[in-house]
Amino acid sequence: MDADLQQTTIVSVRTQSGPLFGMRNQRLAQRVIVYALLLALSVLFVLPFMWMVSTSLKQSEDVFTYPPSFFPTTFLWQNYPRGWTILPFNTFLINSLIVTSANVIGNLISCSLVAFGFARLRARGRGILFLALLATLMIPREVTIVPRFLLFSQMGLVNTLWPLILPAWFGYAFFIFLLRQFFMTIPTELDDAARIDGASSLRIFFEIILPLSKPALATVAIFAFIGNWSNLLDPLIYIRSQDLYTLALGLNLFRGQNFTQFNLLMAVSIITLIPVLTVFFLSQRLFVQGVTLTGMGGR
Repeated sequence: MDADLQQTTIVSVRTQSGPLFGMRNQRLAQRVIVYALLLALSVLFVLPFMWMVSTSLKQSEDVFTYPPSFFPTTFLWQNYPRGWTILPFNTFLINSLIVTSANVIGNLISCSLVAFGFARLRARGRGILFLALLATLMIPREVTIVPRFLLFSQMGLVNTLWPLILPAWFGYAFFIFLLRQFFMTIPTELDDAARIDGASSLRIFFEIILPLSKPALATVAIFAFIGNWSNLLDPLIYIRSQDLYTLALGLNLFRGQNFTQFNLLMAVSIITLIPVLTVFFLSQRLFVQGVTLTGMGGR
């Protein structure tokens, strides 16, 4: 009797554990496939950067050898200080820091104020104005180049850093939309409670909305930083003097009419990428959180 009961129990356990182990093996196989695909795609995306690093360590004559070699025959680490000092990149770095910092601060202040008005303040025509704001996103940037240049030229601001700074202090439609959508996820009951206590709209904005909107503000700051740090078109249009060049214009100086030192160009390009990578990795958590939460409160 005991032997029959034991045999029945073993058969029952095998019957119940068979599908369970099958599901576990299937999930394990799916994970392996997913991670393998992600690893392959990551290698595909990282490969150009690794080739860039390899080129920065080569001699000039080894850049275009055929067949191409990934690893340099001689690792020339001196390409980095040589490329940085062959042109006044310290001056270019200071100019880029000034322009980028001013743009980040300007976008955060102007766009957050306008977004707060669209998200919280009640006024006639608010929806129409918001639609008009979104419509400006469909205007190609190239269409506004000539009018903006004529405007800054009449103001006498050409060949200064002001044309690269002032537009950010008048708002950017995409950032306003991004912040407005995030502000609408914050419960309006917080505003009502603050108004009962006598708080004004500006106090609600600074003491309630902004502290709760760090992910969205971080997202705007990262986008503004990357966009202005690598901006080449606007400095190319407005800047004439080399002492006002930004890093993007400084990198463009490596392009010669007959010969380009790609090894030095890649070395300095990697140096200029360090601030972008640092900013992104330090604020990656807030950036992902801001992108994830934005748009959940569409009213």
